[in-house]
Amino acid sequence: MYSFEPSEEQKMLVDAVRRYANDDLRAAYRDADEEGNLPPALIEKGWELGYLQASIPEAYLGFGERSVVTGALAAEEMAYGDLAAALAVMPPGLYTTPILMAGTEAQKNEFIPPVIEMEWKPFTAALMESKFDFDPNDLQTTAVLDGDAYVLNGEKVYVPYADGAQGMIVYANLDGETQGFVLPAGTNGLTVGERQKLLGLHALPLFPVRIENVRVPKENRLGGESGHDFAPIMDAIRVAMAAMAVGVSKAAFEYSRDYAKDRDVFGMKVAQKQAIAFMLAEMATEIEAIRLLVWQAAWMLDNGKAEASKQAYLAITGAADMAMVVTDRAVQILGGHGYIREHPVELWMRNGRGFATFTGLAIV
Repeated sequence: MYSFEPSEEQKMLVDAVRRYANDDLRAAYRDADEEGNLPPALIEKGWELGYLQASIPEAYLGFGERSVVTGALAAEEMAYGDLAAALAVMPPGLYTTPILMAGTEAQKNEFIPPVIEMEWKPFTAALMESKFDFDPNDLQTTAVLDGDAYVLNGEKVYVPYADGAQGMIVYANLDGETQGFVLPAGTNGLTVGERQKLLGLHALPLFPVRIENVRVPKENRLGGESGHDFAPIMDAIRVAMAAMAVGVSKAAFEYSRDYAKDRDVFGMKVAQKQAIAFMLAEMATEIEAIRLLVWQAAWMLDNGKAEASKQAYLAITGAADMAMVVTDRAVQILGGHGYIREHPVELWMRNGRGFATFTGLAIV
Protein backbone atom coordinates (compact mmCIF):
# COMPACT_ATOMS: atom_id res chain seq x y z
CA MET A 1 0.00 0.00 0.00
CA TYR A 2 1.35 3.43 -0.88
CA SER A 3 1.08 6.53 1.27
CA PHE A 4 -0.73 9.75 0.40
CA GLU A 5 1.66 11.69 2.63
CA PRO A 6 4.41 13.42 0.60
CA SER A 7 7.98 13.34 1.86
CA GLU A 8 9.63 16.46 3.28
CA GLU A 9 11.56 16.97 0.04
CA GLN A 10 8.35 16.69 -1.98
CA LYS A 11 6.58 19.17 0.31
CA MET A 12 9.41 21.70 -0.05
CA LEU A 13 9.47 21.45 -3.84
CA VAL A 14 5.70 21.53 -4.24
CA ASP A 15 5.37 24.50 -1.86
CA ALA A 16 8.01 26.42 -3.85
CA VAL A 17 6.25 25.64 -7.15
CA ARG A 18 2.88 26.62 -5.67
CA ARG A 19 4.22 30.01 -4.57
CA TYR A 20 5.70 30.56 -8.02
CA ALA A 21 2.40 29.59 -9.65
CA ASN A 22 0.30 31.87 -7.44
CA ASP A 23 2.63 34.87 -7.12
CA ASP A 24 4.33 34.96 -10.51
CA LEU A 25 2.43 32.97 -13.14
CA ARG A 26 -1.01 34.24 -12.14
CA ALA A 27 0.28 37.81 -12.32
CA ALA A 28 1.68 37.39 -15.82
CA TYR A 29 -0.55 34.90 -17.63
CA ARG A 30 -3.00 37.35 -19.21
CA ASP A 31 -0.40 39.70 -20.67
CA ALA A 32 1.61 36.71 -21.86
CA ASP A 33 -1.44 35.25 -23.59
CA GLU A 34 -2.34 38.56 -25.22
CA GLU A 35 1.22 39.31 -26.35
CA GLY A 36 2.10 35.74 -27.30
CA ASN A 37 5.28 35.89 -25.29
CA LEU A 38 6.56 34.96 -21.84
CA PRO A 39 9.11 37.21 -20.10
CA PRO A 40 12.50 35.42 -20.00
CA ALA A 41 12.87 36.38 -16.33
CA LEU A 42 9.64 34.54 -15.52
CA ILE A 43 10.89 31.36 -17.20
CA GLU A 44 14.27 31.66 -15.51
CA LYS A 45 12.66 32.01 -12.09
CA GLY A 46 10.71 28.82 -12.69
CA TRP A 47 13.88 27.07 -13.82
CA GLU A 48 15.71 28.16 -10.66
CA LEU A 49 13.16 26.30 -8.53
CA GLY A 50 15.16 23.20 -9.42
CA TYR A 51 12.17 21.21 -10.63
CA LEU A 52 14.28 19.35 -13.21
CA GLN A 53 17.59 19.51 -11.39
CA ALA A 54 16.05 17.70 -8.41
CA SER A 55 15.34 14.70 -10.66
CA ILE A 56 18.93 14.39 -11.93
CA PRO A 57 21.58 12.46 -9.96
CA GLU A 58 24.69 14.25 -8.71
CA ALA A 59 26.82 12.31 -11.20
CA TYR A 60 25.27 14.46 -13.95
CA LEU A 61 25.34 17.71 -11.92
CA GLY A 62 21.83 17.44 -10.51
CA PHE A 63 20.97 17.10 -6.83
CA GLY A 64 18.39 14.34 -6.55
CA GLU A 65 16.82 11.22 -8.01
CA ARG A 66 14.03 10.98 -10.53
CA SER A 67 10.57 10.40 -9.07
CA VAL A 68 7.48 10.34 -11.28
CA VAL A 69 5.28 11.07 -8.25
CA THR A 70 7.30 14.17 -7.36
CA GLY A 71 7.23 15.30 -10.98
CA ALA A 72 3.47 14.86 -11.18
CA LEU A 73 2.90 16.84 -7.99
CA ALA A 74 5.05 19.72 -9.26
CA ALA A 75 3.53 19.64 -12.76
CA GLU A 76 0.00 19.97 -11.38
CA GLU A 77 0.94 22.98 -9.26
CA MET A 78 2.76 24.73 -12.10
CA ALA A 79 -0.11 24.19 -14.55
CA TYR A 80 -2.48 25.54 -11.91
CA GLY A 81 -0.64 28.84 -12.29
CA ASP A 82 -0.56 28.84 -16.10
CA LEU A 83 -0.27 25.98 -18.56
CA ALA A 84 1.68 27.86 -21.23
CA ALA A 85 4.25 29.06 -18.71
CA ALA A 86 4.57 25.60 -17.18
CA LEU A 87 5.21 24.10 -20.61
CA ALA A 88 7.75 26.87 -21.27
CA VAL A 89 9.76 26.08 -18.14
CA MET A 90 9.77 22.32 -18.75
CA PRO A 91 11.20 21.74 -22.30
CA PRO A 92 14.75 21.00 -21.08
CA GLY A 93 13.22 17.98 -19.37
CA LEU A 94 11.96 16.74 -22.74
CA TYR A 95 15.64 16.48 -23.66
CA THR A 96 17.32 15.30 -20.44
CA THR A 97 14.70 12.96 -18.96
CA PRO A 98 14.60 10.49 -21.88
CA ILE A 99 18.42 10.50 -21.90
CA LEU A 100 18.42 9.80 -18.16
CA MET A 101 15.85 7.02 -18.59
CA ALA A 102 17.18 5.32 -21.72
CA GLY A 103 20.57 6.75 -22.65
CA THR A 104 23.94 5.07 -22.41
CA GLU A 105 26.34 6.19 -19.71
CA ALA A 106 28.32 8.09 -22.33
CA GLN A 107 25.18 9.89 -23.53
CA LYS A 108 24.21 10.84 -19.99
CA ASN A 109 27.65 12.28 -19.29
CA GLU A 110 27.78 14.16 -22.58
CA PHE A 111 24.27 15.57 -22.94
CA ILE A 112 22.78 16.09 -19.45
CA PRO A 113 25.35 18.28 -17.60
CA PRO A 114 25.36 21.14 -20.16
CA VAL A 115 21.61 21.52 -19.64
CA ILE A 116 21.65 21.29 -15.84
CA GLU A 117 24.68 23.41 -15.02
CA MET A 118 23.55 26.61 -16.76
CA GLU A 119 20.57 28.95 -16.80
CA TRP A 120 17.45 27.91 -18.70
CA LYS A 121 18.19 27.20 -22.34
CA PRO A 122 15.89 25.95 -25.12
CA PHE A 123 16.50 22.20 -25.26
CA THR A 124 13.50 20.31 -26.58
CA ALA A 125 12.06 17.21 -28.29
CA ALA A 126 10.01 16.49 -31.42
CA LEU A 127 7.41 13.72 -31.20
CA MET A 128 4.04 14.94 -32.54
CA GLU A 129 3.14 14.65 -36.22
CA SER A 130 0.38 16.30 -38.23
CA LYS A 131 -1.76 13.22 -38.81
CA PHE A 132 -5.38 12.79 -37.81
CA ASP A 133 -4.74 9.30 -36.41
CA PHE A 134 -1.34 10.11 -34.93
CA ASP A 135 0.13 7.17 -33.03
CA PRO A 136 3.45 7.65 -31.19
CA ASN A 137 4.15 3.95 -31.73
CA ASP A 138 3.65 4.20 -35.49
CA LEU A 139 5.47 7.36 -36.58
CA GLN A 140 5.64 8.62 -40.14
CA THR A 141 9.08 10.11 -39.53
CA THR A 142 11.58 7.41 -40.47
CA ALA A 143 15.15 6.50 -39.55
CA VAL A 144 17.27 4.30 -41.81
CA LEU A 145 20.75 3.02 -41.01
CA ASP A 146 23.28 4.14 -43.61
CA GLY A 147 26.85 3.20 -42.78
CA ASP A 148 27.97 4.97 -39.61
CA ALA A 149 24.84 7.13 -39.35
CA TYR A 150 21.06 7.06 -39.32
CA VAL A 151 19.22 9.09 -41.97
CA LEU A 152 16.03 10.75 -40.72
CA ASN A 153 13.14 12.05 -42.82
CA GLY A 154 9.76 13.41 -41.80
CA GLU A 155 7.81 16.32 -40.38
CA LYS A 156 7.01 17.21 -36.78
CA VAL A 157 4.64 19.71 -35.16
CA TYR A 158 4.20 21.26 -31.70
CA VAL A 159 7.96 21.45 -31.04
CA PRO A 160 8.59 23.95 -28.21
CA TYR A 161 11.30 26.53 -28.84
CA ALA A 162 12.47 24.73 -31.98
CA ASP A 163 13.60 28.00 -33.56
CA GLY A 164 16.44 28.43 -31.07
CA ALA A 165 16.92 24.91 -29.74
CA GLN A 166 20.44 24.09 -28.58
CA GLY A 167 19.63 20.41 -28.63
CA MET A 168 16.68 18.29 -29.70
CA ILE A 169 15.55 14.68 -29.44
CA VAL A 170 13.73 13.60 -32.59
CA TYR A 171 11.61 10.46 -32.42
CA ALA A 172 11.43 8.35 -35.57
CA ASN A 173 10.26 4.97 -36.82
CA LEU A 174 13.20 2.57 -37.07
CA ASP A 175 12.19 -0.87 -38.34
CA GLY A 176 8.73 -0.50 -36.82
CA GLU A 177 9.90 0.79 -33.42
CA THR A 178 9.88 4.35 -32.09
CA GLN A 179 13.43 5.43 -31.30
CA GLY A 180 14.92 8.72 -30.11
CA PHE A 181 17.87 10.45 -31.78
CA VAL A 182 19.84 13.29 -30.20
CA LEU A 183 20.43 16.19 -32.58
CA PRO A 184 22.72 19.13 -31.71
CA ALA A 185 21.98 22.72 -32.73
CA GLY A 186 22.73 23.54 -36.33
CA THR A 187 22.12 20.04 -37.68
CA ASN A 188 22.01 20.08 -41.47
CA GLY A 189 18.63 19.20 -43.00
CA LEU A 190 16.60 20.43 -40.03
CA THR A 191 14.23 23.23 -41.06
CA VAL A 192 12.01 25.09 -38.59
CA GLY A 193 8.80 26.56 -40.00
CA GLU A 194 6.71 29.53 -38.92
CA ARG A 195 5.39 29.58 -35.38
CA GLN A 196 2.09 27.72 -35.09
CA LYS A 197 -1.11 29.56 -34.20
CA LEU A 198 -3.36 27.57 -31.90
CA LEU A 199 -6.64 27.98 -30.05
CA GLY A 200 -4.74 27.97 -26.76
CA LEU A 201 -1.17 28.17 -25.46
CA HIS A 202 -0.71 31.56 -27.12
CA ALA A 203 2.31 32.37 -24.95
CA LEU A 204 4.17 29.14 -25.78
CA PRO A 205 6.31 29.16 -28.95
CA LEU A 206 5.51 25.96 -30.87
CA PHE A 207 6.91 25.22 -34.31
CA PRO A 208 6.69 22.67 -37.12
CA VAL A 209 10.00 21.04 -38.02
CA ARG A 210 10.92 19.47 -41.36
CA ILE A 211 13.56 16.74 -41.30
CA GLU A 212 15.16 16.09 -44.67
CA ASN A 213 17.95 13.53 -44.98
CA VAL A 214 19.29 14.43 -41.56
CA ARG A 215 22.34 12.30 -40.76
CA VAL A 216 22.66 11.36 -37.11
CA PRO A 217 25.80 9.55 -35.86
CA LYS A 218 25.12 6.02 -34.68
CA GLU A 219 26.30 6.95 -31.19
CA ASN A 220 23.50 9.55 -30.96
CA ARG A 221 20.76 6.94 -31.09
CA LEU A 222 19.18 6.96 -27.66
CA GLY A 223 20.39 3.85 -25.86
CA GLY A 224 23.27 3.31 -28.27
CA GLU A 225 23.47 0.53 -30.82
CA SER A 226 20.77 -1.58 -29.17
CA GLY A 227 18.37 1.35 -28.86
CA HIS A 228 15.75 1.66 -26.13
CA ASP A 229 12.21 0.82 -25.10
CA PHE A 230 9.97 3.79 -25.93
CA ALA A 231 7.10 2.70 -23.66
CA PRO A 232 8.51 4.09 -20.36
CA ILE A 233 9.13 7.45 -22.02
CA MET A 234 5.58 7.55 -23.35
CA ASP A 235 4.24 6.61 -19.92
CA ALA A 236 6.12 9.50 -18.31
CA ILE A 237 4.75 11.88 -20.96
CA ARG A 238 1.19 10.71 -20.32
CA VAL A 239 1.46 11.14 -16.56
CA ALA A 240 2.95 14.62 -16.97
CA MET A 241 0.15 15.82 -19.23
CA ALA A 242 -2.52 14.20 -17.05
CA ALA A 243 -1.14 15.96 -13.96
CA MET A 244 -1.17 19.27 -15.81
CA ALA A 245 -4.77 18.69 -16.89
CA VAL A 246 -5.66 18.30 -13.23
CA GLY A 247 -3.90 21.59 -12.44
CA VAL A 248 -5.75 23.53 -15.15
CA SER A 249 -9.07 21.96 -14.16
CA LYS A 250 -8.51 22.77 -10.50
CA ALA A 251 -7.86 26.41 -11.40
CA ALA A 252 -11.06 26.61 -13.47
CA PHE A 253 -13.12 24.87 -10.80
CA GLU A 254 -11.93 27.08 -7.94
CA TYR A 255 -12.46 30.30 -9.86
CA SER A 256 -15.97 29.36 -10.99
CA ARG A 257 -16.87 28.08 -7.50
CA ASP A 258 -15.77 31.31 -5.85
CA TYR A 259 -17.58 33.37 -8.49
CA ALA A 260 -20.79 31.39 -7.97
CA LYS A 261 -20.59 31.82 -4.19
CA ASP A 262 -20.11 35.59 -4.54
CA ARG A 263 -22.38 36.50 -7.46
CA ASP A 264 -26.00 37.52 -6.73
CA VAL A 265 -28.68 36.75 -9.33
CA PHE A 266 -32.38 37.44 -8.66
CA GLY A 267 -31.80 37.78 -4.95
CA MET A 268 -29.72 34.65 -4.38
CA LYS A 269 -26.17 33.42 -4.90
CA VAL A 270 -25.48 31.60 -8.14
CA ALA A 271 -24.06 28.69 -6.12
CA GLN A 272 -27.41 28.25 -4.36
CA LYS A 273 -29.10 27.32 -7.61
CA GLN A 274 -29.40 23.56 -7.63
CA ALA A 275 -28.23 23.07 -11.21
CA ILE A 276 -25.04 25.05 -10.52
CA ALA A 277 -24.44 23.33 -7.19
CA PHE A 278 -24.71 19.91 -8.82
CA MET A 279 -22.39 21.04 -11.62
CA LEU A 280 -19.74 22.21 -9.14
CA ALA A 281 -20.01 18.99 -7.15
CA GLU A 282 -19.52 16.90 -10.28
CA MET A 283 -16.52 19.02 -11.31
CA ALA A 284 -14.89 18.57 -7.90
CA THR A 285 -15.55 14.82 -7.96
CA GLU A 286 -14.00 14.40 -11.42
CA ILE A 287 -10.89 16.35 -10.47
CA GLU A 288 -10.30 14.33 -7.32
CA ALA A 289 -10.89 11.03 -9.11
CA ILE A 290 -8.46 11.81 -11.93
CA ARG A 291 -5.85 13.15 -9.49
CA LEU A 292 -5.88 9.82 -7.66
CA LEU A 293 -5.58 7.98 -10.97
CA VAL A 294 -2.56 10.13 -11.89
CA TRP A 295 -0.92 9.52 -8.52
CA GLN A 296 -1.52 5.78 -8.83
CA ALA A 297 0.00 5.70 -12.31
CA ALA A 298 3.00 7.73 -11.12
CA TRP A 299 3.53 5.46 -8.12
CA MET A 300 3.28 2.35 -10.29
CA LEU A 301 5.89 3.76 -12.69
CA ASP A 302 8.24 4.59 -9.82
CA ASN A 303 7.90 1.05 -8.49
CA GLY A 304 8.06 -0.80 -11.80
CA LYS A 305 4.60 -2.32 -11.53
CA ALA A 306 3.48 -4.57 -14.36
CA GLU A 307 0.39 -2.59 -15.40
CA ALA A 308 1.90 0.88 -15.02
CA SER A 309 1.59 1.59 -18.75
CA LYS A 310 -2.11 0.79 -18.72
CA GLN A 311 -2.62 3.06 -15.72
CA ALA A 312 -0.71 5.92 -17.39
CA TYR A 313 -2.89 5.57 -20.49
CA LEU A 314 -6.06 5.58 -18.39
CA ALA A 315 -4.81 8.67 -16.55
CA ILE A 316 -4.28 10.79 -19.66
CA THR A 317 -7.46 9.53 -21.35
CA GLY A 318 -9.54 10.40 -18.31
CA ALA A 319 -7.71 13.66 -17.69
CA ALA A 320 -8.17 14.94 -21.24
CA ASP A 321 -11.93 14.33 -21.07
CA MET A 322 -12.17 15.77 -17.56
CA ALA A 323 -10.29 18.95 -18.52
CA MET A 324 -12.66 19.62 -21.42
CA VAL A 325 -15.75 19.14 -19.26
CA VAL A 326 -14.55 21.07 -16.22
CA THR A 327 -13.19 24.08 -18.09
CA ASP A 328 -16.30 24.26 -20.28
CA ARG A 329 -18.56 24.17 -17.22
CA ALA A 330 -16.50 26.90 -15.58
CA VAL A 331 -17.34 29.15 -18.52
CA GLN A 332 -21.02 28.20 -18.24
CA ILE A 333 -21.13 28.97 -14.51
CA LEU A 334 -19.90 32.51 -15.15
CA GLY A 335 -22.64 32.98 -17.74
CA GLY A 336 -21.93 35.93 -20.05
CA HIS A 337 -18.87 36.83 -17.98
CA GLY A 338 -17.34 33.48 -18.89
CA TYR A 339 -16.96 34.67 -22.47
CA ILE A 340 -15.22 37.90 -21.48
CA ARG A 341 -11.42 37.94 -21.44
CA GLU A 342 -11.51 39.87 -18.17
CA HIS A 343 -12.03 36.49 -16.53
CA PRO A 344 -9.50 33.64 -16.98
CA VAL A 345 -12.00 30.82 -17.49
CA GLU A 346 -12.10 31.34 -21.26
CA LEU A 347 -8.31 30.89 -21.39
CA TRP A 348 -8.51 27.72 -19.31
CA MET A 349 -11.22 26.38 -21.62
CA ARG A 350 -9.06 27.06 -24.70
CA ASN A 351 -6.09 25.36 -23.07
CA GLY A 352 -8.18 22.53 -21.64
CA ARG A 353 -9.46 21.64 -25.11
CA GLY A 354 -5.95 20.80 -26.22
CA PHE A 355 -4.88 18.06 -23.82
CA ALA A 356 -5.95 15.35 -26.24
CA THR A 357 -3.39 16.75 -28.71
CA PHE A 358 -0.56 17.82 -26.38
CA THR A 359 1.31 14.51 -26.56
CA GLY A 360 5.01 15.08 -26.05
CA LEU A 361 4.93 18.60 -24.61
CA ALA A 362 6.02 17.58 -21.09
CA ILE A 363 7.55 14.65 -19.24
CA VAL A 364 8.14 13.77 -15.58
